[in-house]
Amino acid sequence: MDNQLRCKMIRTILVVLLIIVNTTPAKTEVLSNTDSSFAFIVTTDMREFAGPEFQTSQYFLGTCEAIRDIGKGSFMISPGDIDPPQHVYATVKNTLGEDYLWYPLVGNHEAETPSDMEWLRNWGKADIPNLVRRGPENCEETTFAFDYGNAHFVMLNEYFNGSSDYQGNADIVKPLYNWLKNDLETNIKPLIFIIGHEPFVSLPDFHNGRHRHKGDNLDEYPENSHRFQELLREHHIVAYICGHTHNFSYAKINGLWQIDAGHCRGIGDTGARSTFLKFRIENQSCRVEVYRDDASGGTYELTNTIELK
Repeated sequence: MDNQLRCKMIRTILVVLLIIVNTTPAKTEVLSNTDSSFAFIVTTDMREFAGPEFQTSQYFLGTCEAIRDIGKGSFMISPGDIDPPQHVYATVKNTLGEDYLWYPLVGNHEAETPSDMEWLRNWGKADIPNLVRRGPENCEETTFAFDYGNAHFVMLNEYFNGSSDYQGNADIVKPLYNWLKNDLETNIKPLIFIIGHEPFVSLPDFHNGRHRHKGDNLDEYPENSHRFQELLREHHIVAYICGHTHNFSYAKINGLWQIDAGHCRGIGDTGARSTFLKFRIENQSCRVEVYRDDASGGTYELTNTIELK
């Protein structure tokens, strides 16, 4: 074969290759959040002490400043009693950054305040970051599940009564239970965290023993609570995270870790030390760091480390 013919064949092959490249659709890169090493923050029950008149370090602002100083993690979860939520949202964003993720949940005080519910519904109507599933009918904006890294998070509006998202006492009614059961059965993440406002049962504060809301929790409806707990055991959740009592506590209850994040309103409640939690995920292990102030609006210090096993 002479050089002229060889060159002609090479040119032909190159033209064909260019046609193939230019007419083949580009493959869409599929990105997934698979990081198995991350941290997240839990704060709850700050209520009005995030408002404009409380923007000093002795209140919720001081909690956010402490979180910023020790490392804010990837996002914050607040399991209820965050009213007015717009003030909490503003304090979080102003202190921890506009891009910082905050996941709010309905507590009893939001459920009894129409303007709070309207704000939370509007927040939930938007694109919830890392959303996996919206809640059941009539509770689509205030119950939801999201994934982050190798973990699945479920935010339960326990004031949903099957037809309204802000009626009644805290309970896991059948429509909410059925939705949660379906969600957990379709989950593929190895770590599961369930977040609700009220505990299975209230416990005394870990450090000073103050005890509030005895019998005024999910135990008010024992049959539904036990059914709920059995479902969580079946799916081997890491922890049930709650608030409501203003007291920090942790314990295994019927084989389930219950972590009550207390309150983070600083001197807005001096009956128990203001608290925030930092959950650290490393592969399939979880460690909780507990930070509390001095009960006088002072600095936060690490008081407990919990290995969730």
